Amino acid sequence: MTFASKVVSRVIRNNLNFFAKKYQRLTVFPVIKSRYHCYSSTLKKNLHGSPFKFHNLLHSQVKAMGALSSLDPSSFSQPDLAVIKHVSLILNVDFEKKVLDGSAVVNFDVLQDIEELILDVRNITIEKIELEDGTPLRYKVDDEVPNFGSKLTITLPKSAVTGDKLKIRIKYVTAPSASALQWLEPSQTSGKKHPYLFSQCQPIHARSILPCQDTPAVKFTYDAEVTAPEEFTVLMSALRSEAKNNKTTFRQPVPIPSYLLALAVGVLEYRTLGPRSLVWSEKEEIERSAWEFAETEKYLQAAEKLCGKYEWSQYDLLVLPPSFPYGGMENPCLTFVTPTLLAGDRSQAEVIVHEIMHSWTGNLVTNNNFEHFWLNEGFTVFLERKVGASLIADTETAKRSRDFHSLLGLQELTETVKDELGITNPLTRLVVDLKAVHPDDAFSTVPYEKGSLFLRYLEDLVGGPEVFDDFLRSYLNNFQKKSLNTDQFKAYLLNYFKDNENLKTVDWNAWLYTSGMPPVIPNYDTSMTKAVKTLISVINDANATLSYNDVKTFTPHQIINLLQELIDQSALTIDRLQTLGEEYRVKNSKNSEIIYRWLRLCIRSRDLSKLNDAFEFVNQQGRMKYVRPIYRDLYAWEDVREQAIENFLKNEPYMMHVSAYTLRKDLHLKE
Repeated sequence: MTFASKVVSRVIRNNLNFFAKKYQRLTVFPVIKSRYHCYSSTLKKNLHGSPFKFHNLLHSQVKAMGALSSLDPSSFSQPDLAVIKHVSLILNVDFEKKVLDGSAVVNFDVLQDIEELILDVRNITIEKIELEDGTPLRYKVDDEVPNFGSKLTITLPKSAVTGDKLKIRIKYVTAPSASALQWLEPSQTSGKKHPYLFSQCQPIHARSILPCQDTPAVKFTYDAEVTAPEEFTVLMSALRSEAKNNKTTFRQPVPIPSYLLALAVGVLEYRTLGPRSLVWSEKEEIERSAWEFAETEKYLQAAEKLCGKYEWSQYDLLVLPPSFPYGGMENPCLTFVTPTLLAGDRSQAEVIVHEIMHSWTGNLVTNNNFEHFWLNEGFTVFLERKVGASLIADTETAKRSRDFHSLLGLQELTETVKDELGITNPLTRLVVDLKAVHPDDAFSTVPYEKGSLFLRYLEDLVGGPEVFDDFLRSYLNNFQKKSLNTDQFKAYLLNYFKDNENLKTVDWNAWLYTSGMPPVIPNYDTSMTKAVKTLISVINDANATLSYNDVKTFTPHQIINLLQELIDQSALTIDRLQTLGEEYRVKNSKNSEIIYRWLRLCIRSRDLSKLNDAFEFVNQQGRMKYVRPIYRDLYAWEDVREQAIENFLKNEPYMMHVSAYTLRKDLHLKE
């Protein structure tokens, strides 16, 4: 995903204890994609109204402290003994009960002699488990480990030996509170007439809609038949076949990890974007969506030029209702995106490029557990900026643009590490320890931006894009359809560049296993930020006159950079800020990235006249990249703290699990 998130519509209560504010807390902080940032922290009071600082790691309170299994600390499953290779789903979508009911036929390859199979489940009601021939199987669902789900143990009628293939049928029903599913009422959609369903399985929520080995170490193909009311369109992270008699069939021939299983059901329309791309949305957004994403094929071709053939055949986009908590989610064949990208100027195209790059890094080549999440996101941000720059004809302009976006990322990383997480927080390491820590509580900008910066450092070190691009293609080709960890990446890199003496200077421990900011910052071109820094000095001079001519030549991203710089300094007076908003034409912007930062500035300047605007913004969309920092800023403003909490509680029933879960932590509310 990208590093952003939104307001969602249902809440699952998690059995976490929230301590008094003098004690450590777990919080989550959004990234930009796509997927957002969770971290443990201690609240420090800031007397000057600047953002809270959060420090120190508090492990999630789970029943069994430590790893759930030896291969993946977040999964009970044991794919080293028997591994899922294919799943066949038959599901019925029940909007009235808010459940999926049906069956999964799960195909295993047995790797060692076994007498039982172990899967991950969460709040699933199992009706029956049997062999392909109908032989019933005994099974046991252990007590739930809060937020992680339960271990499902299936006893085989006789021992299975290495080389055997097993086919198990599981009949089950999901819970209305399934953490992967968002059931929207008609009032929460654009059309206001029909309900809507969409899923979000990353990182470990697939277990709430399918008994599975819910670890990215396992990749499987799947097919599905989904029944829904006739007027509804069903979409999945797979190639869509015919829709007939309320049933739609799908097949995904490329192996995927469980977190990339995706489902959406709504009354939708589509427009053709190119030879292999459609955009889907409710009819109210379809024309804007088609215009905003019209250049998708150009992005795909640029990505293929760098990374090789696109392996997924179809690349469609689904513009979801506003409650979707992320900027985007890279589901194969069907990227989910937020409607906040519909800026009307194509200025947020990098989110689409980011999701396209996941077709290689993340989807084809995957971290083997979420301790190595930077292998997904750091690579994707790195490739996103290379591809984005390649779309610019002039070489020097392209380099400046790539470096400018890298500097924006560094700005976000600095705020996360120094102001949000704290430089000693273990979750600021590239490789994190997730024993007893939920992956949702470890997401942050760190794997995205620190990971991308590390790759840029390596690229510069070995000789630049001229040699590093060939390595990238070799790496992607070697590990495609596989999962790997950081040690495997390091070994492949060192072997590929075995004659490059510069790699001997890399401090691997400092980069991978040390908290804080990166040990080296690349020598970025700063020409596009200099104009912003010069203007900051003008803005801070109370006697200087502000006018639109100051920013007339700025790109939308330079405006974003300007506003972020202002967020990072002492608050402006209300009068000065309002003059800026009027003269620079930001207060009425249609670009959500600009409005989000403008509202944060208003909150930091304690402008009560903009309080309702802030509430309206967080209530109308659920992108966590926006919602979480605004709520944290409101909480820091003691005079409006209770109003902020009241606004959250009123809207909590309409939020998705991850949004409500993390905002409760931000607002220091008990479950």
